[in-house]
Amino acid sequence: MFSYSHEEEKQLLNIAYEAIGYGLAHGAYLQVNEQEYSEGLQNHSATFTTLIHSGMLRGCTGTLEAMQPLVNAVARSAFNSAFNDSRFPPLQTSELDQLNISISILSPNEKLSFTSEEDLLEQIRPGIDGVVLEYIGQKGTLLPSVWEAIPDKHQFLSTVKQKAGFPQDFWSNDIQVSRYTTHVIKD
Repeated sequence: MFSYSHEEEKQLLNIAYEAIGYGLAHGAYLQVNEQEYSEGLQNHSATFTTLIHSGMLRGCTGTLEAMQPLVNAVARSAFNSAFNDSRFPPLQTSELDQLNISISILSPNEKLSFTSEEDLLEQIRPGIDGVVLEYIGQKGTLLPSVWEAIPDKHQFLSTVKQKAGFPQDFWSNDIQVSRYTTHVIKD
């Protein structure tokens, strides 16, 4: 599903850095002309951009749905990770030297059918799947890269529940869960 050349991956990382630099200078989104890029980078894609500063999470935002060309999605998620992640204050120029960027390009969501929480846990693939949990208009997700920090399936699902705004032990037969994979590009 994912096929990007080394050059295309470099271009996406450059767009992310440019979007953050533009945001610092102008306080606005960087407008990217997708026509200047290869067809693969013009395809509509869902993305998340993760910012790491001095080894610690500094921002991570994105979209679960492919709503715009990949180059535009990367620019937007990089800007939002730097300046609009509610868990962190806006990024400062002084942080750029120690900043590392990781771009996750998401596959389409695959809705899972299950009869119980245990059945659901049997279907989740550690280290491979990102998980989206939805219930009564609330939604939470964890990227596949989070398996590095939370390798246990039960804890992973509990953390997704918390991100959606529910207690760790919450369960309802009306929960909707989907999974996705990612192609990760790191600087």
